[in-house]
Amino acid sequence: MEEKNPLKIMDTTFRDGHQSLLATRMRTEDMEPIAAEMDKAGFYAMEVWGGATFDVPTRFLNEDPWEKPRILKRLMPNTPLSMLLRGQNLVGYRHYADDVVLPFVYKAAEVGIDIFRVFDAVNDLRNFEASFKAIKECGKHIQGTVCYSLTERKLGGPIYNIDYYVNKALTIQDMGADSICIKDMAGLAAPYDIYDLVKALKAVVKIPIEFHTHYTSGMASMSCLKAAEAGVDIIDTALAPFALRTSQPAIEPIVVALEGTPRDTGLDLAHLFKLGQYIESIAPKYRDYLNSTKMSMIDTGVLVHQIPGGMMSNLVSQLREAGALDRIDEVYEELPRTRKELGSPPLVTGLYLWPLRQAPRGDRP
Repeated sequence: MEEKNPLKIMDTTFRDGHQSLLATRMRTEDMEPIAAEMDKAGFYAMEVWGGATFDVPTRFLNEDPWEKPRILKRLMPNTPLSMLLRGQNLVGYRHYADDVVLPFVYKAAEVGIDIFRVFDAVNDLRNFEASFKAIKECGKHIQGTVCYSLTERKLGGPIYNIDYYVNKALTIQDMGADSICIKDMAGLAAPYDIYDLVKALKAVVKIPIEFHTHYTSGMASMSCLKAAEAGVDIIDTALAPFALRTSQPAIEPIVVALEGTPRDTGLDLAHLFKLGQYIESIAPKYRDYLNSTKMSMIDTGVLVHQIPGGMMSNLVSQLREAGALDRIDEVYEELPRTRKELGSPPLVTGLYLWPLRQAPRGDRP
C-alpha cells in the first residue's frame, strides 16, 4: 500500500483569487469576518499580500496596505501568511535600489508575512539576490519562483524545455531558497507536461515544490491532479466563488477527488463550503469587476495570447474605463506579435518593465 503523503494547500482567496477576478478590489473589511474560520481550515498557508494588493488599496480603496497583513495575522495566528514579491520590483512597477528592497522586506516580515514568494518577470535570477538576503536575515521562508512560459504548443522547443526549468530550480536552490514555486501565471501548463516537469524536478531538487496555476485555459484542475501524482508538495487553490475563470482552481473538487488516496488533503469539505457561502454573500458588491466580454468561463485564446490571470481583470477594467472594451480582441491579437519581437519573454505582471531589467552587480551605478 502506497505511503500517505497529504497534498498541502495554499489558499489564494485573499490575494490572487480577487486580483485575478476582481482587479484586486476586495476590501480588508470583507476579509475580517471570515478570517478566524479560514484559520481553522488547515491550509498549509494563505497568500494574502503582495502583487497588486499594495498599490490598489493605495490608489482605489483608501486603505493602508501595511494594515492588511497586521489585521490578518492577528485574526489568523495559526496559518502562515504568504506574499508575492516581484524581486527587485518589490510590489511596484520598476526596479528599486537594494537599500529600498532590504527595509521593505524587513517591514513586511514585521507586519506578519511568513513566506515570501519571489519572482522575476523574465526569470533573471540576479534580481533575487537582495530580497533573498533580507528574507534570510529576517528568518522567514524564501520561496524562489520560476515563471512558466512556452514558445511551442506544449512544453519543449529551444527555450522553455525541461532542462531550462530544472536548471533554474537548481540555481534557486543553491541561492538558499527554502522551497520552489512553478508559477504558471497564464494557465498554460498542460497536465502531462506538468507531470513530466514535476517528476524531473523531484528527481534532483531537495526542497519542497509548489505548483501555482490559473484556470484560464480550463486545464488547471487536471494539471493540479497530475502534479499531485508526480509528487508535488503544495498546490495553490481558491475557494470556489473566487476560483476558476482567470483565478486558481477551486479547492472543493480537488479535496473530493483526492479523498481516500495517498494524497488526501485532509481538509473538511463542510467547513470549506461554509467559507464559500460567506464569500458568496459579499461577492455581489464586486460583480461589476468580473470580465463580462465572454460567455465562456474559460478562454482557450490564452494558449495564444498568454495573458496572465492576474493581469486580465485589470486589463478589462482599464479598457472599460477608457471606453475601449470593444477593442479587447485587438489587444489579444497584438500581444503575441509584441512578445515575439521582445524575444519571447514570459508574460507576467510587470512584463512591460522588461527593458529596465537590472544590470549585473558590477555594472550598477
